[in-house]
Amino acid sequence: MDVEIKKYLFDIQESIDSIQKYLGDKRDFKSYMGDKMLRRAVEREFEIIGEAMSRIEKLDSSIEITSKRQIISMRNRVIHGYDKIDNEIIWGTIVRHLPTLKLQIDNLLD
Repeated sequence: MDVEIKKYLFDIQESIDSIQKYLGDKRDFKSYMGDKMLRRAVEREFEIIGEAMSRIEKLDSSIEITSKRQIISMRNRVIHGYDKIDNEIIWGTIVRHLPTLKLQIDNLLD
């Protein structure tokens, strides 16, 4: 695997780990909604994940990552549609999709 792709995969891995660290024991939507700084931090990590995914896609579109297009689209919505961010979608992504993405990235880096 290309060194540059590994760097982007590591960036994704680091952002996922950061989101999990930010949330700590606050694993409920109400706590998430009550903490603007937490929401902004999570949004920034999703920007990084989406940008790294976009760069991986440009370098090697054959790398198998579930929901690759949706991840890139989420990044675009967070950056360009800051006033239309749906916190329920962000939270749903954290709960339902982040664990799968983490597993796939960890496997690709092994």
